[in-house]
Amino acid sequence: MTRKKAPPTKKVAQHGLARIRQRFVGDLALGLGSRPDGYAEWLADVKVRIHAARQRAALAVNKEMLKIYWKIGHDLSARRKDWGTGVIAQASADLHAAFPDMKGFSPSNLKYMRSFAEAWPDFADRQRTVGVLPWGQNVTLLTRLKNRDERLAYAQATLEHGWSRPVLEHHIDLRTVERRGKAVTNFEHTLPKPQSDLARENLKDPYRFDFLGLGDDALEREIETALVQHVTRFLLELGAGFAYVGRQVHMQIGEDDFFLDLLFYHLKLHAYVVVELKTTRFKPEYISQLSFYLTAIDAQVKAPADAPTIGLLLCKTKDTVVAEYALRTTKSPIGVAEYQLIQSLPRNLEASLPSVARIEEELSKPLAPTPRRSAKRPPRKGKRR
Repeated sequence: MTRKKAPPTKKVAQHGLARIRQRFVGDLALGLGSRPDGYAEWLADVKVRIHAARQRAALAVNKEMLKIYWKIGHDLSARRKDWGTGVIAQASADLHAAFPDMKGFSPSNLKYMRSFAEAWPDFADRQRTVGVLPWGQNVTLLTRLKNRDERLAYAQATLEHGWSRPVLEHHIDLRTVERRGKAVTNFEHTLPKPQSDLARENLKDPYRFDFLGLGDDALEREIETALVQHVTRFLLELGAGFAYVGRQVHMQIGEDDFFLDLLFYHLKLHAYVVVELKTTRFKPEYISQLSFYLTAIDAQVKAPADAPTIGLLLCKTKDTVVAEYALRTTKSPIGVAEYQLIQSLPRNLEASLPSVARIEEELSKPLAPTPRRSAKRPPRKGKRR
């Protein structure tokens, strides 16, 4: 199937208008010449409106294309029993002959249309989710996810965050949606609604740091260093809205010096987020330490308009009940989650691999002596006596 350039989602389109307007004004300012006062701003606004109109047109074309794709797929699905599977190749050839300038009628894409219609029989009711996603993202949902609820959840996340097709595939690989909102928190009791719901939704469990290339025995400082070196992928794993502020942030409190592992600012929550790394199992005393850091940020860094600072404690492992009990002892908003330095193997692959005991058993066996190969002697000349 030939990939088309995906039309922008509504969120991406809105997000770029301010930057486009600023760029147009800047371009005009470089060479205004004898243009009258206010002309630069007017022309910049006209260009922005034209750009927005083109984006709306692209979205409208995509929406109509999805409707016709669904209808074609629905017809192919409904008549599969009567027409058989060979009709796909025939339909592809006939559609290409009728519309030589149009792409998207390959046999594989026609099969995707059929799967699309079968996956969404209620397509008319999905016009705000899969009905507005670019076709490439819809194909990814069909091919990478088998569960309808998962497809819908990732479709909503794609629209919310403006994920491109490669980014969507990346998040499916990481199971981002399944992990979202899974951290143990006390936000319900420490933050007002809807801040508590939004904060809980933005924390995952576990966090996947397998891109760092570190083993399970890595030290806290090694993990911090690697996370900063891979800050782009780290921010992608944290989720939308996190902005990196610093590492080992110095705080002077009284006559003592303290250093925060990692400090972020969340653009949606309008709050600082302190991240503490622990390479051990969760301990209740970690909560009081992190709560102390949150109080310090609130007193020395947070602006009056900012929401209360949030803490995220990342431990190698945790007992959920112990974490819940420990969180009841503090009034600071804190979430506790695990992290993984090594990605778990898929179940089907894990089942096919030998166990550690089996490997040790094989390695403990003595090696059999290697038989020597006798060199072939050249045949003797003459007769044997």
